[in-house]
Amino acid sequence: MSPTTRTTASYVELAPAPGLVDHVRTVWVQTTGTVPYVQRHLPTGGAELHWPIGGPPRLLGPLTGPRVEVIPAATTLLGVRFHPGVPLLTTGGVGDLLDQRVSLDEFGHRWVDRLGEAIAGAATPRAALRVLQDFLLHRVRTAAPDPLVRAAVRLLMPWTSRDVGAVADHLGLSASQFRRRCRWAVGTGPKSLQRTLRFQGFLALAQAGATATGRRGADGMAGLAVDVGYADQAHLSREVRRLTGLTPGGLLGADVERCSCGHDHTASYAPFLVGRRPRVPR
Repeated sequence: MSPTTRTTASYVELAPAPGLVDHVRTVWVQTTGTVPYVQRHLPTGGAELHWPIGGPPRLLGPLTGPRVEVIPAATTLLGVRFHPGVPLLTTGGVGDLLDQRVSLDEFGHRWVDRLGEAIAGAATPRAALRVLQDFLLHRVRTAAPDPLVRAAVRLLMPWTSRDVGAVADHLGLSASQFRRRCRWAVGTGPKSLQRTLRFQGFLALAQAGATATGRRGADGMAGLAVDVGYADQAHLSREVRRLTGLTPGGLLGADVERCSCGHDHTASYAPFLVGRRPRVPR
């Protein structure tokens, strides 16, 4: 399959194959049109695999801020977004990949060329994505994520209302042990991870067009800010600018009900809505 056979821009995001749900947050196929596409990557807490069909695959490590990339015209790209602390393509943690974008060849994997040929030979981009997911299903068998870090990620999700110290106590770790294991497996300390997950929770609510259930009288963006765990809208604005380089309005196109990029991110944000519980208005 030639990456130049399609010139119409499109983006389709999907839930991962059932066997990958515990390791992969979402997968996607992106095709640029006749002009390059400027992509703003945002912190998600996990690493991402970007595989342009017919081109070299790269692993984007966990981000602490925005990273802007120009995707060439007439490119078809397969994407995989991993949950925090998932080492499917590395031999250990991802601490060394923080804010880095590296070629898979740098890891010395012998399967990269063979898998690239299989992906390029698929009949359609969706078929190519199935080839990639089938390969990742085999990798799952030998993956060994840190179980305490995986548990910590669940406890630090936006709707759990736990502080980092309480999570460390729950896991039976000292504060220093918790930081060390989190940095090795995830790339950042637990507090930074919690901030990123809270930000992702806010985006999930905005993508879903959710109605705020925060403090009495707070609606729109202010209400969602309180609902996801920010102290107020000013707190949200500071964190969003730090993580994205934009204001919340700039990021969402001044519309709290949808992402300004026009893409449907339902598959990506669904895991962040599972544990949401309405707050009692005050």
